[in-house]
Amino acid sequence: MADGRSASTGNPDDGYLVRMIGIDKYFGRVCALSGVDFGVKHSEIVSLVGDNGAGKSTLIKILSGFHRADKGEIYFEGKKIHLGSPRDAKNLGIETVYQEQALAPHVSIPRNVFMGREITKALGIMDGRRMIAESMKTLEKLGLRIKDSRAMVEQLSGGQRQGVAIARVLYFKAKLVILDEPTIALSVKESQQVMDFMQQLRGEGISVVFITHNLFHAFQIAERFVVLARGELLADVERKDTSVERLSQLIITGRQEVK
Repeated sequence: MADGRSASTGNPDDGYLVRMIGIDKYFGRVCALSGVDFGVKHSEIVSLVGDNGAGKSTLIKILSGFHRADKGEIYFEGKKIHLGSPRDAKNLGIETVYQEQALAPHVSIPRNVFMGREITKALGIMDGRRMIAESMKTLEKLGLRIKDSRAMVEQLSGGQRQGVAIARVLYFKAKLVILDEPTIALSVKESQQVMDFMQQLRGEGISVVFITHNLFHAFQIAERFVVLARGELLADVERKDTSVERLSQLIITGRQEVK
């Protein structure tokens, strides 16, 4: 398997929505990332994989604005950017859906979709009717039909909850959606539903980063795999050039295949 460091070559806007080049990150004396290159093309689903401690979360938190890189450059839509906070990332159209989904279980679906960004009428009065209509329309765009628009999130299945979280980023015009272990603890049917959501996002022209330990799920949906090990880029490879077995071996050994 070739180490295709595609995110580090060529012009920063050469078919890519985002490029992270030569990213270093230290926590004290601990090196979490060392010279990592990572890129996502327009309307592409990329799976970011690696064992625990590989650096996946750190890399994504830098892209989400939660951490600042100690070294390296980030380009978004061909322009060099500096992410100082999660708000900076959101303003660019970078949205992250974490395992916990950041949903309020005792609150209705529309309120969750619009939490912190509620639609209001004159005098700042919340427009509940429009929020219901817009949230249901967005869920239907994902292929998710929920009969009771006023249902509490705690009443939904795991797959439906992920749908609500994804609907939120879809409605607010995300350009890049980062999904952190979105199928963890879900049934086979619910996992497939979430992967269908990802396909819908790509169909809307939205790029997706899919972080997962489940390579079988990733192999169904991702067009490219980026493998990290001990804070370094181990491989950047297209699906057609690899297999679940080869990716598993990379992750287990933490090194390239010897040919």
